[in-house]
Amino acid sequence: MSNADSGNTPAGAVAVPGGPKLWLLRHGETEWSRSGQYTGLTDLPLTELGEDQARSAQAALSGVDFDLVLTSPLQRARRTATLAGFPDAVVEPNAVEWDYGDYEGIDSAVVRAQNPGYLIWDDGVPNGETLDEVAARADLIVARALSVTRADGAPANVLLVAHGHFLRIMAARWLRLPGTAGRHFVLGTAKTCTLGWDKKTPAIEQWGL
Repeated sequence: MSNADSGNTPAGAVAVPGGPKLWLLRHGETEWSRSGQYTGLTDLPLTELGEDQARSAQAALSGVDFDLVLTSPLQRARRTATLAGFPDAVVEPNAVEWDYGDYEGIDSAVVRAQNPGYLIWDDGVPNGETLDEVAARADLIVARALSVTRADGAPANVLLVAHGHFLRIMAARWLRLPGTAGRHFVLGTAKTCTLGWDKKTPAIEQWGL
């Protein structure tokens, strides 16, 4: 069984009760997110609405002292980070969206019309990344977040600005669930989440604000 499908904390991570919290922010709207087209590595800009959404995310993140802010290298995430108040976010190459292979730019409704039983969580994408490969990238970022400490001993706060499917898989891996469990976490554009702890257990503290 791969680490991505195991129930263990990602390799190299030390799960400390009351330890670092990982905040997630999905990028704002793009033309393809609005139309329902699979948008993996295609580097699309935000729409005007997407920029407004990114600015509005400041409210959910205000008052939080972040020790590390990470962003996907794709412009829709970097621009969202800037507009949300984090222009100096550190680029994290592992935070790119799922590589959808042959389905890149295809409307998901078209795929389902051709194959009514299709679910990306079960069937994957032709000539793209496997879900396990995406989950393995998520594990690396979870481990990075869990390694952040503060000199005063207080729990650190880490923010990641990235993409819908990737962040849903990230949440599953934080909870030590298989990457396929990401199907249960719906996340709209420019919505935020907090991954933290219930005593010794990784938990979702808030979702989709």
